[in-house]
Amino acid sequence: MTTASRFVIAGGGLAAAKLAEALRANDFDGTVSLICGEERLPYERPPLSKECLLGKKTPDDCIVDPAQWYRDHHIEILVGTTVTGVDRSTKTVALPDGTTLPYDKLALATGSRPRRLPVPGADAAGVYTLRNAEDTEALLEMFRTARRLVVVGGGWIGLEVTAAARTAGLEVTVLEALPVPLQTALGAEMGQVFADLHREHGVDLRCAAKVAEITVRDGRATGVRLSDDTRIEADAVLIAVGARPNIDLAVDAGLATADGVLVDESLATSDPDIVAVGDIADQMHPVLGRRIRVEHWANALNQPAVAAATMLGKSAVYDRLPYFFTDQYDLGMEYTGYVAPKQDARVVVRGDLGKREFVAFWLDSGNRVLAGMNVNVWDVTDRIKALILSGEPVDPDRLADPATPL
Repeated sequence: MTTASRFVIAGGGLAAAKLAEALRANDFDGTVSLICGEERLPYERPPLSKECLLGKKTPDDCIVDPAQWYRDHHIEILVGTTVTGVDRSTKTVALPDGTTLPYDKLALATGSRPRRLPVPGADAAGVYTLRNAEDTEALLEMFRTARRLVVVGGGWIGLEVTAAARTAGLEVTVLEALPVPLQTALGAEMGQVFADLHREHGVDLRCAAKVAEITVRDGRATGVRLSDDTRIEADAVLIAVGARPNIDLAVDAGLATADGVLVDESLATSDPDIVAVGDIADQMHPVLGRRIRVEHWANALNQPAVAAATMLGKSAVYDRLPYFFTDQYDLGMEYTGYVAPKQDARVVVRGDLGKREFVAFWLDSGNRVLAGMNVNVWDVTDRIKALILSGEPVDPDRLADPATPL
C-alpha cells in the first residue's frame, strides 16, 4: 500500500468521478482534489447525444454524484478550473490563477475534444459541435428554431444527432466522406445497415462527399459547399468528424505519448506516480496483445477502479474488452470486442438483417471471434464475450444459425 497522502485528479468527467469513488471505496483517507474544467459537477456524456436531445433527460440528470457526496467523502472538487501544467520534478500541478497543488499521485482524466473541420466558415455562428452539456443545450435551442440541418460526418455522434433532429422534425442532410457511414468502425456491410436506417427516416445521406466550405452570410452559416461545387442550404451545421484526445498536459510534462498517453496494463504512465484513464489512455491491452485507445463510455466507467488500485500501490490489470452502444430511432445496438483498423475480418450474420434484428460477428482468418454486435437483440453480450475470450475457432455456419445456442 502507498503512504501517499495527497492525490490529484485532472479532469471532470465520468472517469474522474469514478476514480474519486474508487479511491474512497479502497479506504484511501488522504486528500483527494478533483479539478473539473466545467462549471458543472462531473456527468455522463452518452445521454448528451441520445436521451437529452430527445427531451427524455436533462444534463443535470446525468450528474454522476451530487454535491453532497463530495462533501460527505471529503473530496475537494474545484469546478470551472483546469490544470494548466504538471511539474514532475516538484510533483505539483499548476492552476490558471498561478497557484499550485502538490500531489503524491496524479491521475490524468482529461478526455477529448471535437476535431475541427479545416475549411472556411467553420467558426461562423450557427456551426455546432457536440462534446459537453452546453453543446447539447445549444443544439436543443437550435432544434426549436431551425428547419434545415447539415451534419458533416457520419460517425456515432453525427448519426445520433441526426436521429434526434429528425425526431424533432428537422430536414437533415448528412455528408460522409467514406462510401458508407461508420465504415471505419463497422465495415461496409454493417455501415450500410445504418445508411438504410437513416434514409428510411427521411435523411438525405450523401456519401463520398467532401466539404469545401461552410457558406456564411452576415457572420452566420447558411449551408455547405462541396468540392464539386454543389451547394446545400441550411439553417445550421453540425461538425461531427471525430475527436482528439486532450494530451497536451502529458506532452508538456514529458510523459510518453503517441495517439494518446501511453499506459501499461495497470494504466500507469511512463511516470509511476501518474496514471491516465478514459479517452486519453493508449493502453497495452493484456487480452488483445496490442495497444488500443477507446473513446467510449465503458472505459471511463470501468478503468478508474484499476487506476485507483495502481495509485494505491496494489496490483491491478485492466483487461475488459472494448464495449460501446448506440440508440438511433428504433435501433438499439451493443458492440463488444475489437477489430483492428484494416484488419481482414469476415462478417457472419445471425438473425434477420432486413428487420434489423440480428447479431453480427467478426471472425479472423482462423474463424476466431474478434467482435460481436447485437442489434435489437438483447442479453447476449456475456455470450459474445465468452466466444471472444475463448480464443477457439467456431463453425461459421453454426454461428449464423439462430437455432444453435451461442
